[in-house]
Amino acid sequence: MLFAKRGPENTDMTLKLAVERGKELGIEHYVVASNSGKTAQQLLSFGVKVVCVTHHTGFRNPGEQEMAEAEREELIKAGAKVLTTTHLLGGIDRGVENKFGGTTPGSLVAATLRMLGQGVKVGVEIAVMALDAGLIPYGEDIIAIGGSGRGADTAIVVQPAHAKDFFAGKIREIICKPAVC
Repeated sequence: MLFAKRGPENTDMTLKLAVERGKELGIEHYVVASNSGKTAQQLLSFGVKVVCVTHHTGFRNPGEQEMAEAEREELIKAGAKVLTTTHLLGGIDRGVENKFGGTTPGSLVAATLRMLGQGVKVGVEIAVMALDAGLIPYGEDIIAIGGSGRGADTAIVVQPAHAKDFFAGKIREIICKPAVC
């Protein structure tokens, strides 16, 4: 499915398509990017196993976490696993770029994945982050759901590899994404 434009208006359809495809393929694990928790809550309503990956603390403002503690607790209470950690394709590389300029390997990988859309980049990134945190099983296909800001507009079937073996990972399918990246 290609959406005419990107953005949160695609969230409902993205989640529906992701869960339908996951059921067809026998996939049990879903990893979703969600900064406020809203998209993760919506995904939980489908009765699937959810790992919610948030922005790292300090993403917007130093020392601040975007997701409210009450929302985090509600997600956990509902059965989700919530991961807040350094972004795979940012991390220390971003610090080097910010201080000294230039481009780093993580930025090159991120830019390459963005050629398929921001949500594809996010999906691959959060899948590896969840795998490295031990929140999804190794060697299995999962559904990763991301977006282009708020909400979700992209879902992919991916078999992530650990960060140290990043290029062994496989994007199996793009379930949906915006036509315009």
